[in-house]
This record gives sequence, structure tokens and C-alpha cells, in this order.
Amino acid sequence: MMRRRRIGVTATCAVTAIALAACGSSSSPSSSSSTTTPSGPAYNQGISSVINPSTAKGGTITYDDSSTFDSTDPGNTYYAHVWNFSRLYATPLMTYTSTPGSGGNQLVPALATTPGVVSNNGLTWTYTIKPNVKFEDGTTVTSADVKYAVERTFDRTVLPNGPSYFQLLLGGNASTYPGPFKDRSKNLMGLTAVATPNPTTVVFHLAKPFADFNYVVAIPQTAPVPPDKDTGANYQLHPISTGPYMFQSYQLNKQLTLVPNPSWNPATNPQVSQLASKIVVNFNVNADDIDNRLLAGDIQMDVAGTGVQAAARARILSSSSLMKQADDPLAGFEWFFYLNTKVAPLNNIACRKAIEYAANKITLQDAYGGSVGGQIASTAMPPTVIGYQSFDMYEALSKPNGDPTMAKSELTACGQPNGFTTGIAYRSDRPKEVAAATALQAALSTVGIKTTLHGYPSGTYYSNFAGSPAYVHSHDLGIDIGGWAPDWPDGFGWFDEIANGNAIVPAGNTNISELNDPVVNNDLAEMESASSTPALRATLANEIDHKVMSDAVMLPIVYAKSLLYRSPALTNVYVQEYYGMYNYGVLGTK
Repeated sequence: MMRRRRIGVTATCAVTAIALAACGSSSSPSSSSSTTTPSGPAYNQGISSVINPSTAKGGTITYDDSSTFDSTDPGNTYYAHVWNFSRLYATPLMTYTSTPGSGGNQLVPALATTPGVVSNNGLTWTYTIKPNVKFEDGTTVTSADVKYAVERTFDRTVLPNGPSYFQLLLGGNASTYPGPFKDRSKNLMGLTAVATPNPTTVVFHLAKPFADFNYVVAIPQTAPVPPDKDTGANYQLHPISTGPYMFQSYQLNKQLTLVPNPSWNPATNPQVSQLASKIVVNFNVNADDIDNRLLAGDIQMDVAGTGVQAAARARILSSSSLMKQADDPLAGFEWFFYLNTKVAPLNNIACRKAIEYAANKITLQDAYGGSVGGQIASTAMPPTVIGYQSFDMYEALSKPNGDPTMAKSELTACGQPNGFTTGIAYRSDRPKEVAAATALQAALSTVGIKTTLHGYPSGTYYSNFAGSPAYVHSHDLGIDIGGWAPDWPDGFGWFDEIANGNAIVPAGNTNISELNDPVVNNDLAEMESASSTPALRATLANEIDHKVMSDAVMLPIVYAKSLLYRSPALTNVYVQEYYGMYNYGVLGTK
């Protein structure tokens, strides 16, 4: 449903399968090379280059947020921008390389010395943590602090927001473990699937092989937490830092202030920096006011990282001086229509292909703000996913206005030469979705496909409507708008919840097409097998993409983009591809 994590929106975790979050760019994938600005800044230069590189210290960086963080507790957050921001004070076992371009999708050790060492046929993952990493109070981090950080995420009554991968993946007593906040005398061993044979070693025992486990431990939930300092739901008021900054003050819903952590050693994690003398985040600021303050130089960053509002976008794109301070990167998120395989006549693949050919990609792109809001999509996964290869099965790129001739040919093949009738579901409180549904309705009508528009509220769209197969079937919702971005940028992270037959559930369903293709299912299983390699996973991701498109279960709309403004007062500014926004971990001020 909506990003890798939540890109400033909500996500749903299915309890019967590995759950991913969803929401979220330059016209092509960025280069993996990390370059510095050769001369004055230019439009989109921050996608592939470091703008204003500097090691200078001092100054204050001020962020504004139109809402609030779901939580500053590293174990209790699912917002993309909070995962990005939390690296300033929390150090998980693994992290992403701080570099512009596709290199920003690559995993590297953070608290760990190396990626996990795999043994026992893929069931055991062992990490050695770096020696002498300190908490802000000067005490040394141990493997027990990492284990405790994982244990505390099991109590969803105390920490309800973060992902549930550990509950789903770990063996031992993970299915019944209550977390550390209840009576520990009933569970003296704690979480048995996580062992700490010595102060620098943490061992995870999985219920079954999972080749992407390094991605799981890169989530902030593995950032160490000292048990004696844990205040449960109130820990967010002052998480004990292992990063370059620590909390000075935090007024919930108002303002957060960070200052340098004197116990931080930069050699322990070169992916983040300690340059600014202070970092301030103001919450619940009007979105248009944020843009005005950003352009005026009163603040340096919109922390949500989802791009400026319409008024500021028009102002930036009409000014050469402002435009050179802007970037329009791929956000790692894709919008598409799910084509349901159970709602007649879309249970006939040729009827679904007719929709693919009839769609007008130009009007659909316009619904999302034109080329600055999204790149026309022709595949089921975007260029930011490892394994992506461009192809154009239904002429989205070669004939973006649609191909009525091919659409009518497919209608004949599916036994509906004069067209058919079906419903389109969308979120009525999201203007872009209203516009996209209306645009698709108009395009399909040109070949005789009649559609009825059904708008639903965002808050219950996935739980009660598009995500309820029974409701979709009974209301003939053959076409359902949605979007996706993964918690990590490989093919399994992208496809497992939206294309795996095992992900279909009665409520909160994210495989809205209800695809249950044995080729796709088997490829996803092979991706996570003990013998899987990165090269194999990339190959399988591309194979799944082709199969999903040949099954015609997704009508891609756009690879989402976000117009970001980089303050000229900042140093070391660039887009990190994994987050789809500026890298908050390395910024300084002039």
C-alpha cells in the first residue's frame, strides 16, 4: 500500500505473510558514481552529485514537518523519513551506503563489523558488533543491547508502529514471546531465537531460510537499547543515542532538538556525520508555510521528503534561480491500477490486456502532476529496484496515448467485442487518484469499456474496500488504484506482498489483483532459499516483472517523483536512492 516503510503515509502488515509497507523521480535511474559539484548547482544535479561538499562544522539545521513523526523510537517507526532521520541517533546492525546514485541502495555494516555470516542451511545468521561503540552516556554497547532491542518490538501493545519481520521470521518461541514489558519471570530466557554467546556476538535463528535477512537488520529496530534505560512507550522522548547526535529536548508534537553526542566515534560508522552544532525539527507546520520558509531560507529542509506543494512547485519551475536548487528524483514508489483476476470478465486475461492497451498514459501521467510528478511506467517494478530492466509490453512508451486497435483485438479475443462494464475503486480524498480514475474511465470508454467510479476514504480503503477480496468481488471492482514501495530495494521486497499468492488475505489484502501464478510464487520462494545469491535474485526479479506484466494484473501509471528543494545554505546535499529523498545523515551548513 504505501513506502518502504511508510513514505509519510500508513502501511499494513499482513500477519500471514511477510508484510511490506508502501508509498512515494528523475527520468532514469541514477548513476552509482558519487561525484561532487563541478561548478554551480543545477537542476537534478543532486541526484548524482554531492552539492556543496564540505567537512566544515557549526551552525544549525532546521527541519519542518507538516505532521509529526509516528515515533522517534527506532523500534517503533515505519515512516521512511524517520528511518532516514533516525540514523542521526540510532545505529542498526546494517545500513545503506551514503552516496548519490544507485550505490545508495547498497547495504554496508553499521553497528556490525560485516554482513551476517550464514550457516545451518540458511537458518542461522551471526553478526559481530564493532568493539567499543558507546552509548551517549559512555557505556559500551553489547550484543545483549541488540537482542533487547529486538525483543521489545514484540510487544505491539507498547510499540505498535514498526514492522513485524522478526515475529514472522524468527524461530524458537517467536510466535508466543510477549516481549520484555510483561512479567519476565514467565519467560526467563527471553527471545530464544536470538542468542548472545559473548558481548560482541548476536546470533539469529530463523524458522526458515530468508536470504534478505541483512535487509531486515538494517531496519532501525536493531539499533541497541540499554534495558535499564528503556521507558517503554515513553522511550521516544529520549532514545539513548549511538549515533552522532543525541536528544537535547523533545516536546511531543511541537519541537525536537538534537545536539552532538560526545561519546560518538566517527570511525565506527562512516555513513553518517557530525557537522552541525544543532538540529531542530518543528512539527505540525502548515505544508505551504513550510515551502515558503524553505524558499525564504528560514529553514533548511522539509523533513517529510515527499516534495513541495503545488504553489511552490509552480514557483520553482518558473524560476531559473530556484530551479537550479531543485531535484526531481524517482522516489522508489510506483502508482498503478490492480486488475483483479477474479472479477468477471477480468478473469479472462484478454479482457485485462484490453485495458492495458486502451489506457492513455499521457492523461494518467497528467493526473499525477505531469512529468515532474512521475515518469510514465511500463513495468510492474520501478527503476530503483535491484534487477530492473526496461521493457514495454503494452506500448506504454511507444504509444503513450493508447492503442485502440490492439485493445479492440483483445476485446474480441475475450469474447467482449463491444466492450464490457466494470468498477474502478480509488481514494476519494486523494485528488490525484480521483483524476487518474476519471482519466482511465475516459480512455476505456473509447473502446467500449464502461466503468463505474467508486470512491472510498483513505483510512479504510485497504482494510474494508480494495483490500477486502469479498467486497471487491461483490461490488465488481475489477480495477483498483494503489501504489507500492518496498521496505528494501530488491525484487522480493517489491513483489512478495503484491504478487505472491500466499499474500492473499481476507482483510488488509495487498495482492489486490489476487494473482496466484505458480511461476511467480516459485520464483519468490527461490529468491529466499538458502542457495540464493544477489545475482540470482536480480535475475528472478526481472523474470517476475515480465510474468506479472504478461499476466496483465497491473496497469502501471507512473514511477513516482518528488520535486525537492535543497537549501543553498546546506552542505553535502544529495538524494540517497534508498530513501528517495535527501540523505539526512551527512548534512552540514555553510
